[in-house]
Amino acid sequence: MDSASGAPVAWSKPINDQKLHKFVQIDRLEYGDPEGPNNYLWDAQGWVGGDFNKLWLKTEGEGPINGGSPESTEFQALYNRMISPFWGAQVGLRYDVNPNPDRGFAVIGLQGLAPYWFESDTALFVSEDGDVSFRGEFEYELLLTQRLILQPRLEINASARDTPEYGLGRGLNNTEMGVRLRYEIRREFAPYIGVRWEQKYGDTKDIARAEGESTSSTAFVVGVRAWY
Repeated sequence: MDSASGAPVAWSKPINDQKLHKFVQIDRLEYGDPEGPNNYLWDAQGWVGGDFNKLWLKTEGEGPINGGSPESTEFQALYNRMISPFWGAQVGLRYDVNPNPDRGFAVIGLQGLAPYWFESDTALFVSEDGDVSFRGEFEYELLLTQRLILQPRLEINASARDTPEYGLGRGLNNTEMGVRLRYEIRREFAPYIGVRWEQKYGDTKDIARAEGESTSSTAFVVGVRAWY
């Protein structure tokens, strides 16, 4: 037996395939109808690379339907190294464009498939001012049929200290929970409907209340999910 691979010595040597692959996914592109102004939201990501090393690009943001610039826009560029068959460690940069002053972050994260098929994307952010924050996103796909899929989703955001200029307090900032029912017309294209619920907590909730902003919202959503 070959001491490196464990295969019989008589077998041909494996081919070390270094071909580049690519993948792009729009996870959420949706219109929301909450109690307040109607809004839009996007959440997309993609990668290019080989089996072990990839460049990941991510973007997300949201804004009001009635015109004007988005309330928040985020871009990430990350190096991803596969550390197991289902998990990749990520490091890179994030840049936020907001009505507030723009700012950059260093990023370290872990993305992959948790036990029981939960899709997980967790990251620790350190801003250019030294502010530390955390985000965790978790999704699960429940196949009702081969094309009709129910997808619960949970997002958690937390900060290590107060940054009132960005509307964030120390501790748990907010959660966003949602459930979306999509129909895959093709595997690569699926319209969906659903509901999302957002709630702010602690000091972040107090900051929002002091500025006359809503501390929670529930929205009916209509959107599309696609990948290439």
